[in-house]
Amino acid sequence: MDITSDIHSMTEFRRRPAEFLRQLKRTRRPVVLTVKGRAAAVVQDAESYQRLLDIAALADAREAIRQGLDDVRRGRVRSAADFFSEFEARHGLSG
Repeated sequence: MDITSDIHSMTEFRRRPAEFLRQLKRTRRPVVLTVKGRAAAVVQDAESYQRLLDIAALADAREAIRQGLDDVRRGRVRSAADFFSEFEARHGLSG
């Protein structure tokens, strides 16, 4: 992030939205919008936002796998049959 070109007031953004969109597409860097000198919003191009979502989803999946493997190593597991038997009994279902 370049604070000299990536932080702007909301008023400035409203006055020149097309210019900001060109900057977003050209630099692929987000722009921080301020209200009364305080950060209020971050605007970024759609492609960069999608890439960020993809990275976050991958990180979530890796963390879930890591936790699952840790559960197996620590013996915090049970069979599917045991789980479903308990689930059915708890909810008054018959298998």
